[in-house]
Amino acid sequence: MAEARNAPEDAEKAPTQGGTTPAGSTTTGAIAVAAESTVATRMSAPPSYDVGDFPVPHGREEEWRFTPLERLRGLHDGTAVADGGIRVDVVAPDGVTQETVGRDDPRVGKAGVPADRIAAQAYSSFEKASVVSVPKETVLTEPVRVAVHGQGGTAFAHLVVELGAFAEAVVVLDHTGDAVVAANVDFLVGDGAKLTVVSVQDWDDKAVHVAQHNARLGRDASFKSVVVTFGGDVVRLHPRVEYAGPGGEAELFGLYFTDQGQHQEHRLFVDHTAPHCKSDVAYKGALQGDAAHAVWIGDVLIRAAAEGTDTYEMNRNLVLTDGARVDSVPNLEIETGEIAGAGHASATGRFDDEQLFYLMARGIPESEARRLVVRGFFAELVQKIGLPDVEERLLAKIETELEATV
Repeated sequence: MAEARNAPEDAEKAPTQGGTTPAGSTTTGAIAVAAESTVATRMSAPPSYDVGDFPVPHGREEEWRFTPLERLRGLHDGTAVADGGIRVDVVAPDGVTQETVGRDDPRVGKAGVPADRIAAQAYSSFEKASVVSVPKETVLTEPVRVAVHGQGGTAFAHLVVELGAFAEAVVVLDHTGDAVVAANVDFLVGDGAKLTVVSVQDWDDKAVHVAQHNARLGRDASFKSVVVTFGGDVVRLHPRVEYAGPGGEAELFGLYFTDQGQHQEHRLFVDHTAPHCKSDVAYKGALQGDAAHAVWIGDVLIRAAAEGTDTYEMNRNLVLTDGARVDSVPNLEIETGEIAGAGHASATGRFDDEQLFYLMARGIPESEARRLVVRGFFAELVQKIGLPDVEERLLAKIETELEATV
């Protein structure tokens, strides 16, 4: 018997909680849009490794209608030319294998097929792929750290992270500097393996970053993704999960702080292809400044064979100033009635006046009260990271962003 779950009653005050709000509705300086529809990927060109299978987008397509194409520096239409714009450094514990392979390596592209033109362009354009492998039954006590530093140019990249059966690892992807980057990142998680990935986008102000993250989970495998986005002019990430066997569990968490003029877009797709698998999606964002634009698309597809699926997705946004816009679109498509549970929630709003009043009534100045509310808003997801140095860095970054507002 299927259980349909709606938004929790304590969701932030907002125009929508797991329902539909007419496009163009306003919420005190912000525009919030949420809707249910057929999973967007079903209305797009089929996934393909060949860039020629995707038409050049014009902005009217479902998967591109929120993206400022003119700011992608030619990544979408094939005019971008690679000139080695990034430096990649990998620091890994003993026992981890690092390789540079050609595009004929069977692990390259195995986790997922490019789902849009930029991902296909990146797949068609990279010269060498980096492969990080953790042998089976290896439990790492230190994280693998992959530092991607922009050097002012344009780059197409491909990274593969492979975990053998029953291995356990944490991988940190740290993006800094200035660059125009299109990339595919593949995560191959073996049977019974556990992988945590923390991807930090702390780019300089002019950077452009478009990437597709593909996770393929083996039987009884566990995958946790934590995406943190602060910097960049345009950042568009597309995390995707596919189950290669029953019993898999995926947790997709994210937080973003969208500042004046920034466009930050997170488009998720969880494809429940196997029975008795779970997925839990939770993204939170804060926005401030004129023309700050955040987009969150959450697509979940439960196929007919995926009986016993348990899935939930949630997106919440906190608007700090006038002039910001949020587009939040949760999509859920179910092809079988034999599921454990499925639901979604979307909420966008300003500060809770009752919370501010409570803090100010106890002698806390308004500016500090606002800081406490924002830190509390993000605290739950920051704690999901599990790496003290990364958590401290992110909290410091949040504090820096808040200094410009409150």
